[in-house]
Amino acid sequence: MLYIFLSVCCSVLVSILLKMAKRYQINVVQAITWNYSMAALLTWVFLKPQPSSITHAPINIYLLLGVLLPGIFYVMSLAVRGAGIVRTDVAQRLSLLISLSAAFLVFEDHFSLLKVIGIILGFVAIFCLIPWQKKHVVTQGNRNTWMYLLGVFAGFGAIDILFKQMALNKTAPYNASLFVVYVLAFGVAVLGSLYQIFFKKKRFLFRHILFGWILGIFNFGNILFYIKAHKVLANDPSTVFTAMNIGVITLGTLVGLFVFKEKLGVLHKVGVALAIAAITVIAFSL
Repeated sequence: MLYIFLSVCCSVLVSILLKMAKRYQINVVQAITWNYSMAALLTWVFLKPQPSSITHAPINIYLLLGVLLPGIFYVMSLAVRGAGIVRTDVAQRLSLLISLSAAFLVFEDHFSLLKVIGIILGFVAIFCLIPWQKKHVVTQGNRNTWMYLLGVFAGFGAIDILFKQMALNKTAPYNASLFVVYVLAFGVAVLGSLYQIFFKKKRFLFRHILFGWILGIFNFGNILFYIKAHKVLANDPSTVFTAMNIGVITLGTLVGLFVFKEKLGVLHKVGVALAIAAITVIAFSL
């Protein structure tokens, strides 16, 4: 359970850092860029990837992830700033509903009644968490918060499907593919940073790089400890699945409410409760 706890902490710390970026005048685009340089480096050091072992690279998956990872990370930063840590973390965790629905609709996976109930509960939870009314928006003047939350939900769902397809690929070892994807994400993010610097006259400062490296450590730590948890509890993947997702929602909620003083309406609280219920029901159906 130690690895699950560490993975949960790393995941929530990523949200905390994104929340604090504005306070310390961090350019999020540059931070996200250097985050992927650190993630690629740590993947090389800890997971020992061997790109030469890739016999037939799934180029389309690599390219899609290379674009989606930095893009959705940026959308997540906007969601954290506008809607807060609580709702953003819940939206990210409930993105598993996308991959579960795809397994049923696209890949013709067998669905039990329990899993269907869990998915329905999850979608109702997302509906409850969306700030439909202007007064529910945390950041004044930000009227696109609901779009950012839906972007996190749909984006991480798509990323989850792509990562699962990448893991199932027998011609490209997962560690090597992960390294390639991080390098591609770094390259795509560099283009975004260069656009900001040369066309929007944003300053290139070392503190953005340092912040990005710290972000990358926790971003990679989330994945590393999650993989280790699955290895330790290889015979009980549902425990890892449940503890990880509910842990992130619970810790994220506590941090959002008590550290950052985020305000949740009654409907939002119902959404958090439904999210936990949905993940629990889905875990029992696995």
